[in-house]
Amino acid sequence: MLASEIIKRPIITEKTMLLVENNNKYTFSVDKRANKIQIARAIEELFKVKVVKVNKINTTPKLKRVGQHTGFKINVTKAIVTLAEGDKIEMFAA
Repeated sequence: MLASEIIKRPIITEKTMLLVENNNKYTFSVDKRANKIQIARAIEELFKVKVVKVNKINTTPKLKRVGQHTGFKINVTKAIVTLAEGDKIEMFAA
Protein backbone atom coordinates (compact mmCIF):
# COMPACT_ATOMS: atom_id res chain seq x y z
CA MET A 1 0.00 0.00 0.00
CA LEU A 2 1.12 3.53 -0.68
CA ALA A 3 1.54 6.03 2.15
CA SER A 4 -1.25 8.20 0.77
CA GLU A 5 -3.59 5.19 0.79
CA ILE A 6 -2.79 4.31 4.41
CA ILE A 7 -3.32 7.79 5.89
CA LYS A 8 -6.82 8.98 4.98
CA ARG A 9 -7.19 12.25 6.89
CA PRO A 10 -6.23 13.95 10.15
CA ILE A 11 -8.74 13.99 12.99
CA ILE A 12 -8.92 17.51 14.41
CA THR A 13 -11.09 17.91 17.51
CA GLU A 14 -10.65 19.66 20.84
CA LYS A 15 -9.46 16.44 22.45
CA THR A 16 -6.89 15.69 19.75
CA MET A 17 -5.57 19.26 19.86
CA LEU A 18 -4.98 18.87 23.61
CA LEU A 19 -2.97 15.71 22.84
CA VAL A 20 -0.90 17.68 20.33
CA GLU A 21 -0.17 20.51 22.76
CA ASN A 22 0.55 18.42 25.86
CA ASN A 23 1.98 15.11 24.63
CA ASN A 24 3.09 15.64 20.99
CA LYS A 25 0.55 13.01 19.82
CA TYR A 26 -1.26 13.33 16.49
CA THR A 27 -4.45 11.52 15.45
CA PHE A 28 -5.23 10.24 11.96
CA SER A 29 -7.95 8.20 10.29
CA VAL A 30 -6.19 5.26 8.65
CA ASP A 31 -6.96 2.30 6.43
CA LYS A 32 -8.22 -0.62 8.50
CA ARG A 33 -5.92 -3.11 6.74
CA ALA A 34 -2.74 -1.23 7.72
CA ASN A 35 -0.68 -2.35 10.69
CA LYS A 36 1.30 -0.18 13.13
CA ILE A 37 4.58 -0.52 11.24
CA GLN A 38 3.00 0.55 7.94
CA ILE A 39 1.31 3.51 9.66
CA ALA A 40 4.61 4.65 11.21
CA ARG A 41 6.44 4.42 7.88
CA ALA A 42 3.66 6.32 6.07
CA ILE A 43 3.73 9.17 8.62
CA GLU A 44 7.51 9.39 8.42
CA GLU A 45 7.40 9.42 4.61
CA LEU A 46 4.61 11.97 4.25
CA PHE A 47 5.58 14.46 6.97
CA LYS A 48 9.37 13.90 7.32
CA VAL A 49 9.22 13.33 11.11
CA LYS A 50 10.43 10.57 13.47
CA VAL A 51 7.66 8.37 14.89
CA VAL A 52 8.27 6.95 18.38
CA LYS A 53 5.02 5.06 19.00
CA VAL A 54 1.74 4.18 17.24
CA ASN A 55 -1.53 3.27 18.97
CA LYS A 56 -4.21 1.86 16.66
CA ILE A 57 -7.90 2.00 17.61
CA ASN A 58 -10.63 0.04 15.81
CA THR A 59 -14.06 1.51 16.48
CA THR A 60 -17.26 -0.46 16.04
CA PRO A 61 -20.24 0.85 14.09
CA LYS A 62 -22.77 2.46 16.42
CA LEU A 63 -26.51 2.34 15.96
CA LYS A 64 -28.03 5.78 15.28
CA ARG A 65 -31.65 6.72 15.02
CA VAL A 66 -33.31 9.79 13.52
CA GLY A 67 -37.05 9.63 14.02
CA GLN A 68 -38.24 6.27 12.80
CA HIS A 69 -35.20 5.66 10.60
CA THR A 70 -32.31 3.64 11.96
CA GLY A 71 -28.85 3.10 10.63
CA PHE A 72 -25.23 2.74 11.64
CA LYS A 73 -22.35 5.19 11.89
CA ILE A 74 -19.34 4.06 9.90
CA ASN A 75 -16.56 2.20 11.65
CA VAL A 76 -13.32 4.16 11.66
CA THR A 77 -9.80 3.00 12.37
CA LYS A 78 -7.81 5.70 14.16
CA ALA A 79 -4.09 5.92 14.81
CA ILE A 80 -2.61 8.04 17.58
CA VAL A 81 1.00 8.71 16.61
CA THR A 82 3.61 9.91 19.13
CA LEU A 83 6.43 11.89 17.54
CA ALA A 84 10.01 12.32 18.71
CA GLU A 85 10.85 15.28 20.92
CA GLY A 86 11.18 18.43 18.80
CA ASP A 87 9.27 17.10 15.78
CA LYS A 88 5.86 18.48 14.84
CA ILE A 89 3.42 18.42 11.95
CA GLU A 90 2.52 21.86 10.61
CA MET A 91 -0.95 20.77 9.47
CA PHE A 92 -2.11 20.74 13.09
CA ALA A 93 -0.67 24.16 13.96
CA ALA A 94 -3.33 26.79 14.50
